Amino acid sequence: MLRSTYRCWKEWVNYFISFLSLLFKSSTNIKLENIALRSQLALYKQRYEKQKIPKPTPTPAFRQLWVILSKCLVNWKSHLILVKPATVIKWHRTAFKLHWRRKSQKIGRPKLSQVTITLIRRIHQENPMLSPEKIHEKLQLLGIEKPPAPNTIAKYIPTVRKPPTEKQIQSWKTFLNNHQSVTWATDFFTISTLTFQVLYVLVIIDHQTRKIISFGVTYHPTAQWTIQQFRNATPYGQVPKYLIHDNDTIFRSKAFQRFLSSSEITSKKTAYRSPWQNPYVERVIGTIKRELLDYILPLNQLHLHKLLHEYINDYYNTHRTHQGIGGRTPIDSPVYLPTSVTETKLEATPVLNGLYHTYKKVA
Repeated sequence: MLRSTYRCWKEWVNYFISFLSLLFKSSTNIKLENIALRSQLALYKQRYEKQKIPKPTPTPAFRQLWVILSKCLVNWKSHLILVKPATVIKWHRTAFKLHWRRKSQKIGRPKLSQVTITLIRRIHQENPMLSPEKIHEKLQLLGIEKPPAPNTIAKYIPTVRKPPTEKQIQSWKTFLNNHQSVTWATDFFTISTLTFQVLYVLVIIDHQTRKIISFGVTYHPTAQWTIQQFRNATPYGQVPKYLIHDNDTIFRSKAFQRFLSSSEITSKKTAYRSPWQNPYVERVIGTIKRELLDYILPLNQLHLHKLLHEYINDYYNTHRTHQGIGGRTPIDSPVYLPTSVTETKLEATPVLNGLYHTYKKVA
């Protein structure tokens, strides 16, 4: 571990010395050196493509350097040879996981030992009719010190938590189908920035049209901030009849529930650990991550807000089709006269610097 850390720091020192040397060189020398390095790189690439030399393994310092270059260097993707651009983005997300794992501290009750878990499962297997409360009482009766609480015992008994019945599923689906036109849904999701800060994104979606009504980005979500986002999304009393949300503490807070009641919006909370009950907003969050945030790393709150604003207003709501609404777009697109392929001319408009393109017919 110490050796790998020393090598990483040594490699970073070499990178820093190389950077300082460039500051004191003339532009002519830098161009000539660039030509010399590119010629050697081209030779290496040619030999590598012919499989004459093995592919080198990127070092930690090399990965960290390219994560930084991906935000500082213009057209950094065109300079990559050893790896793909998606790999560099994956390096950043892996580094964030390691950073967050070190930063996070586990709180709450200590984990149960494997011996205790085995004992709980044995008692349940030999007495399948006993509830977690009865198992807790039995452990107390046996004189076991500090027995686990019933809620903790229930985690290790899979049969205690039954899956939803078909009647429950159909009842919820029937409600969604019958009230699509007057139902909105909302939820939070998180995304990390380049500097490993966590941003919270609030999404509000209309069930019938699949249109993203509004969104908000913040470092510290609160009930008052969430209420203000809904006020911005419901001007002139244009409110839904039902709002579906999960059991987040902000949505269940008294302030947010009072706001919904005063706006004549009926709160429909989903069951615990049941994301299937809020399918449209869960799906749109997955779409945003797959189509946007898997390709671009936000720098800060303002950068992420600009990215989402362009993606939602210039692409998702206006040009992205949805199977659930018959291949249409959330906001109705212009209707064109039918023409053959040979007679059709399209004008493309880049979105998000060319990540996507929108099209319209031209005469």
